[in-house]
Amino acid sequence: MGQSQVFRTGGFFLASLFCVFFLSGCGIQSIPQHLNEVESSQAEIVNQYKRRADLIPNLVNTVKGYASHEKETLEGVVNARAKATSTQINAGDVASVQKFQEAQGSLGAALSRLMVVVEKYPDLKADQNFRELQAQLEGTENRITIARQRHIENIKKFNNLVTVVPTSWTNSLFFKHEKMAQWTTEDAKAIEAAPKVQF
Repeated sequence: MGQSQVFRTGGFFLASLFCVFFLSGCGIQSIPQHLNEVESSQAEIVNQYKRRADLIPNLVNTVKGYASHEKETLEGVVNARAKATSTQINAGDVASVQKFQEAQGSLGAALSRLMVVVEKYPDLKADQNFRELQAQLEGTENRITIARQRHIENIKKFNNLVTVVPTSWTNSLFFKHEKMAQWTTEDAKAIEAAPKVQF
């Protein structure tokens, strides 16, 4: 192997090494990957909210069997569920995200009021079907909380990539993504607290 061939091989190796380091650290891969993570975690939130909405008709019917005269509270839950399930969310659309969060917050608050009403009916609280629904609802609320936390973290990572140097340079050149609005809501405290499921 001649000296020139050794230089060419060494140069090719160094150029390849430089490209690997450059591409792995410049955001050309990580920005699209993190965008995918954000979309995935948002879909998981929607999935968990849908799971909660699917439990509500059975819950309302069970409560109605013991407390049919609590009409206002029951209708409040049914109406809030209808609004929540009809509200669509579009990734990157701040207005639709806020509208979705508000609808889910209203449903959570309506469920909390329902659980307060339930406290007045010991026979209902002892009903096996009701207890199972409560357990499922509590598990779903925990999954919603975890899904929201993951989504918040994914948005933070994505925003760091599109706003912090050097990956922000790559974003400016190739992707031109805007910084995402963080997952918050005006009645976040109500969402965090609702519904409170107790046995």
